Amino acid sequence: MAKNIVGLDIGSAGLRAVELADAAKAKPTVVRYHEIELPPGAISRGEVVEPHTVAGAIKRLWSTGGFTSKNVVLGVGNHRVLARDFSVPRMSPRRIRESLPFHVQDLIPVPVSEALLDFYPNSESIGEGGQPHVSGLLIAAVKEAVMTNVRAVQLAGLNPVDVDLIPFALSRVLLRGDNASGTTAVIDIGAHTTTVIISSHGVPQFVRIIPTGSDDLTNTLGTRLEIDPTRAEEAKRSIGLATAGYQPEHEEAVTVIYEVTNELLTSIRNTLLYFTNTRPAQPVRQVILTGGGSALEGFTAALGEIVRVPVVPAQPFSTLSLARRLKQQELEVAGGRGAVAVGLALGKAA
Repeated sequence: MAKNIVGLDIGSAGLRAVELADAAKAKPTVVRYHEIELPPGAISRGEVVEPHTVAGAIKRLWSTGGFTSKNVVLGVGNHRVLARDFSVPRMSPRRIRESLPFHVQDLIPVPVSEALLDFYPNSESIGEGGQPHVSGLLIAAVKEAVMTNVRAVQLAGLNPVDVDLIPFALSRVLLRGDNASGTTAVIDIGAHTTTVIISSHGVPQFVRIIPTGSDDLTNTLGTRLEIDPTRAEEAKRSIGLATAGYQPEHEEAVTVIYEVTNELLTSIRNTLLYFTNTRPAQPVRQVILTGGGSALEGFTAALGEIVRVPVVPAQPFSTLSLARRLKQQELEVAGGRGAVAVGLALGKAA
């Protein structure tokens, strides 16, 4: 009997975990979902900086969430992860991975010895001289940034069985069923980064990590309005893009929110335009929006206006079975927050 697997999403402000049963089947079962907050400063830009604090929080998450499996899949996807187009002569996947250190030193910003490397193939072609090539995505992560998260999980008494790229995890869970057809962009608005993953027929073709997230807006509000982070976060959540109007006393906050948000929207639009211009045969037909930052009031509509394709919210649990103890309404409230954790668990089965 296959063991259950848990996908663990270590976010800047909290932990989210999903335990799956029958993860290798067409419709796995969500056995448990739980999330808890983390104390400020325990995580910095997606990396564990206080491993014992995070380990203690993971223990509480397992206890209060009732998780039965200690086998955990972690995700990486912060500013110290690089994903770029890469092509090599056709050979076995094992030989490609073995050859990466000899080909990529000039492509990554750190020494090869300090990086974890992987290659995700997505197409084949004939190169110069008639030699077949494999094209795909080169993934390079700073080793230290990954191992700090792994150590926190081990300190909590759990068994980290795999580490996966968060963009791949998101594609895996959100591009199932009807969403797998055509070319779709998944956009994840995190606290410090915004990740754009564009897939064709469910296969990731393009990944970009924009070094801007929802905390940038909070910090700018705090600085410009001279208020503390808690009040800045409250202002961001209550005012949003002020689609229903605003009080005169909120005018300065609205100005800041529009300035910072427009910069992010422009970066997203330019990223999608770059993909479209380099791959005109693969027009993006829709955007699936996820991540805590996507909850900003009016953001979905504003994104739709600027990218001119339908924008829909992520529904990571819609194609999965639910254990009887779970309530669909509770998971709908969790919304896209659980997407990464579900995708991580699904990846181990794949």
